[in-house]
Amino acid sequence: MKPRLLFTVGDVAGIGPEVIVKAWPQLHDFCRPVVVGDPDWMRRTLPLAKSSAKVQPIRKLTEAETTPRVIPCLPAGDQDLSDVTPGQVSAAAGRAAYDFLCAAIDLTLARAAAGIVTAPLHKEGLRAAGVHYPGHTEILAERTGTQRFAMLLSTEQLTVAHVTLHMALRDVFGRLSTEAVLEKIHLLDDLMPRLIGRRPRLGVAALNPHASDGGLFGDEEERIIKPAVQQARAAGLEVSGPWPCDTLFVRARQGEFDGVVAMYHDQGHIALKLLGIGQLVNISAGLPIVRTSVAHGTAYDIAGQGVADEQSMVTAARAAAKLAISV
Repeated sequence: MKPRLLFTVGDVAGIGPEVIVKAWPQLHDFCRPVVVGDPDWMRRTLPLAKSSAKVQPIRKLTEAETTPRVIPCLPAGDQDLSDVTPGQVSAAAGRAAYDFLCAAIDLTLARAAAGIVTAPLHKEGLRAAGVHYPGHTEILAERTGTQRFAMLLSTEQLTVAHVTLHMALRDVFGRLSTEAVLEKIHLLDDLMPRLIGRRPRLGVAALNPHASDGGLFGDEEERIIKPAVQQARAAGLEVSGPWPCDTLFVRARQGEFDGVVAMYHDQGHIALKLLGIGQLVNISAGLPIVRTSVAHGTAYDIAGQGVADEQSMVTAARAAAKLAISV
């Protein structure tokens, strides 16, 4: 049977509702989708997305009809979203996005669904609502009681894990440790067989230019990163590094590596997004549940205009279905 996946709407002032509605007819090829969000906003989105489907408010997942023409929507939270304007930061929309996600997490933990696919939320909206998390990953980790986790960006060609994530660049140096690098190597190695059907070949990125050129530009490679790689190799993983980042991703694109461990957010994100954002999916590793997401943000600049591209949502949903089946 196709897995039941929950699609959280995210920040309704962004493009989340639109990309879900546009993707809806394709989702039924590989999953049984249910939206967790606001039924009124989903209805508002139908003409914007030029959809002839209808929205079906439900009280529990067992009421959901699963057809390309019917969008079952489970309400979550108690926010009044009637005054939210597309493209503008809203405390109500920020709190609602958090509530949608928490409801989906709890249902999936209870095994009422096989996984979650998230539309983007807005960090300023979360902050305005008094929800002090930097993003989805941290909410998911705390709600599921997960201590060891990683955010992955993945294409069919390459998957990247990040040792540090949502923090100022000045803070990255203090947060890196051999233990943290080793943890992300293992998380990537644990998850990737479910994506590619075999143990992956992993490359670990250096932190400094030219991998510090023997200590000329820092000592993090020798002191922190190299010991993690050595320990992972001793445990039987196929991993090497630290490699200079400007050549590592070129080698990976040429097929030498299946996965890369990056030291910080932009080091991995920029390279992967250059490969094509529509092919890209955000995957949470280490959680007790399946969670994937689009690899783009709320796109406030185009919200409410009907021009959002749904391909990343379709890609994220396919990955979630694949992971759910392989559990």
